[in-house]
Amino acid sequence: MRHNRKPSTPCQTLRHVAVGCTLLVLSLSASAMDLLQAYQAAQQYDATLLAARAGANAERERLPQAKAQLLPSLNASYSRNTNRLVTVAPNFLGQEQTTFNAYPSGSQNLTLRQPLYRPQLIEQYRQAQAQVNDAEALLQQEEQGLAVRVSGAYFEAMLTHEQLALVLAQKAAYTTQLDSARKSLLAGSGTRTDVDEAQARFDMSLAQEIEARQNVTYTLQQLEMLVNQPIDKLATLNVAQLDLTPPQPNSLEEWTARALRSNPQMQSLAARVEIAREESRRANSGHYPTLDAVAQWSDSKSESTSNTGSQYTNSSVGLQLNLPIFSGGAVTSQVRQTLASLQRAEHTLEAGRRDLQIRVYKEFRGVTENIPKIKALEQALRSADQVVLSSKKSFQAGSRTVVDILNAESQRVSVLRDLAQARYIYLISSIRLLALVGAADMDAVQVVNRSLQN
Repeated sequence: MRHNRKPSTPCQTLRHVAVGCTLLVLSLSASAMDLLQAYQAAQQYDATLLAARAGANAERERLPQAKAQLLPSLNASYSRNTNRLVTVAPNFLGQEQTTFNAYPSGSQNLTLRQPLYRPQLIEQYRQAQAQVNDAEALLQQEEQGLAVRVSGAYFEAMLTHEQLALVLAQKAAYTTQLDSARKSLLAGSGTRTDVDEAQARFDMSLAQEIEARQNVTYTLQQLEMLVNQPIDKLATLNVAQLDLTPPQPNSLEEWTARALRSNPQMQSLAARVEIAREESRRANSGHYPTLDAVAQWSDSKSESTSNTGSQYTNSSVGLQLNLPIFSGGAVTSQVRQTLASLQRAEHTLEAGRRDLQIRVYKEFRGVTENIPKIKALEQALRSADQVVLSSKKSFQAGSRTVVDILNAESQRVSVLRDLAQARYIYLISSIRLLALVGAADMDAVQVVNRSLQN
């Protein structure tokens, strides 16, 4: 007499999977770190951002240094010397006579200089302003990049946790089917093929589990490097709170125009063009004269050996004009060099503009196209659930085998993986798109963080 062991119902299987996932989620979510907490920690400890802040602080000092060159300068000098004079001269008899004399000498000077016309200093000041703008843009770029790096590392770690949960659930399902196939074979109602197929699937799930756990460890370590602290648990994605809305405004042209205006990298490249332009003007100003107003006061004692006891006090006010006449062609060469550097900066700016348009297109499509994809995969998941249910009912009726059930469950897990990946791409593309327009700030991270549950 043939005895068919009644396989677990889809509700029971889903319940077991849900319990396993719930236990995993609970182990991850107790005192779990969410995305906002990770971002705040990275703002304090990320070495790349800290280096960018220090670099910006250093570049900001260029402006007061350049401004100081245009302001009056006051210099003082003071010297005191002890001189020993040895004189060898013939006396009135024509005989050489050596005399020794020691006397003190000294001087003190005070000089006030005010540049009146120095084109190089003016261009240097303007260049310093552009350099500070470049530093500020680079700092903003690192701040935007931090939101992208933290979000990417966080979502990748979260995705590996979800993949591990799927592998464990699949492993549990294969274990059940393997046990069922073995019992059916012993009862005489099953086949050896069903056992071998279930065993092969189970063995593969063991290898997948090892890989999934390695990915979890690696991605957590990546995130820990950003926040500079150990992380034991992560918040999980709350699908009910995931707001699948297209970018606002839902226009690629408007996002591209906004990125060209506000992207920190573009601002940095534009500042570098201005730096190169000012450097060219600065080099060209080497042909121009300079004019300074100079006021000087000096007091000296025993300036020469012939006036060892004399003391002089001198005060002067006047203008000093320097006119370059010939420098061997160095200034002309510098002008050519800076013009070539200016062309390079302009071409780099244009290349950056084209690359930015491609990146905006990619991330915009990553958001807009993944919305219907996620919805389609959600429908595919419902269909895959129905296939699993139908396969088990057909197996119970004798028209399907264990292999059919295993294939249906594998298809369902594959859909689950694709769905998790699509949600991940949607979230990270949203952050990247905001970063391209310079808007990936704390508020943007908070909006994304609402889709997580702790």
